[in-house]
Amino acid sequence: MTAAQLPSLKAQTRNAAGKGAVRRLRREGFVPAIAYGKGRPTTAISVTPKDVTAVLKTELGRNSVVELDLGGQKMLAMIRDYSVHPLARELEHVDFIEVHLDKPVDVNVPLIPLGKAVGVTTGGVLRVVYRTVPVRCLPDKIPAKLEADVTHLELGMHVATKELKLPEGVVVRLPAEQTLIAVVAPEKEEVVEAVPGAAAAPGAVPTVAGAAAPGAPGAAPAPGAPAAAPSEAAVGGKEEKKKK
Repeated sequence: MTAAQLPSLKAQTRNAAGKGAVRRLRREGFVPAIAYGKGRPTTAISVTPKDVTAVLKTELGRNSVVELDLGGQKMLAMIRDYSVHPLARELEHVDFIEVHLDKPVDVNVPLIPLGKAVGVTTGGVLRVVYRTVPVRCLPDKIPAKLEADVTHLELGMHVATKELKLPEGVVVRLPAEQTLIAVVAPEKEEVVEAVPGAAAAPGAVPTVAGAAAPGAPGAAPAPGAPAAAPSEAAVGGKEEKKKK
């Protein structure tokens, strides 16, 4: 793929900063963004959310290489990051990083298991350890996804990095023996058996460790409960003092 075949995305440089300028920019139908790269100063730009959304919806998504048109100045870039409003689900900001077609990049690619594992049919559970795999390749060689056949996996078996079938020029940045997908035994729920005689008495109130139980010496009365009547010993003590 050449630069001429890449999708083009128009951008405008912006000088105004601050929340007021950003709000005005969004009202005009643009999204604030920045573009940067090795040896290139960070440039504040604005793009249309429609163009960015169109790129994110492609097969490669954020791994797509686009040609940013900065008022006549061309720049090959990828979407490094973006933020979306939590309620309106509208784009709020986009980060573009410059790339070169002859220099490799590090990206994450989805890992898709294919088929139904033998171990699953006998009661096992398919566990996908890595849903995305970190890879390194040239920008125009980035695969949309990596697939792994799991039909042969029995209980206790797994797919390691070295077993992946990779396109030419793509390298996975994980150890060769790293487990990516495995068939494991289902987790058993722990059952706690009641100890005879350990059941709480009807009407018993749970207590916190270190706190006095209701009705015990030093225990505070429950909210709304009448104060406890003074004991005979306490009353007798007062009378003894009067007699003295």
